[in-house]
Amino acid sequence: MVYISNIDQQSVTWCNKTMEDTIGYSLDEIKSLGPSFFPSIMHPDDAMITAVSIQSFRENKNLFGGVLRVKKKDTDYWFWVVGLGQPYTFDEQGNVVDVICTFLDFSLATDTSSQISEALRDVLRRRNEDVINKLTNREKVIFTLAAQGFNNKEIAEKLSLSRYTVETHRKNIRLKLKVRNTSELVALAKQTGIQ
Repeated sequence: MVYISNIDQQSVTWCNKTMEDTIGYSLDEIKSLGPSFFPSIMHPDDAMITAVSIQSFRENKNLFGGVLRVKKKDTDYWFWVVGLGQPYTFDEQGNVVDVICTFLDFSLATDTSSQISEALRDVLRRRNEDVINKLTNREKVIFTLAAQGFNNKEIAEKLSLSRYTVETHRKNIRLKLKVRNTSELVALAKQTGIQ
């Protein structure tokens, strides 16, 4: 699937026939939906990718890619696509106006499912490593112990810290990793291979 999108209008201005067939919308329908087109086909959990890509191009980055779920018009079936966008046209000041994007439907790559799975695991591992690298060394130790099920008092005793210091570190960890509670912290630890 190939399309051109205007980043200021946040709308598709052109797409190929493959995109029309895959998504189930004609180019005229896509244009009439304007900025509401992508929210209508993208999984709610993946919606932030659009905002991140727009910000990336507003900062004049040369390339943006992502993996997300989309669905065909009038269906409830989500399928995974990998997308790549690149600036296509610029204004007089050199700011990106239009982006040309391609999407590949993973379900069409049936002969390479194990390679796709491995690639996705590698992408997730790298993303999680980037997340963990936001932590200080002390926070990494406390994160690991918390993920292993130790409470604040036990962590404080193990590290010869005050309970208040451990609570402060855990609060900072939650903020940096954008987790709300211990369950999410443990889930993230499993994803990153820490636990």
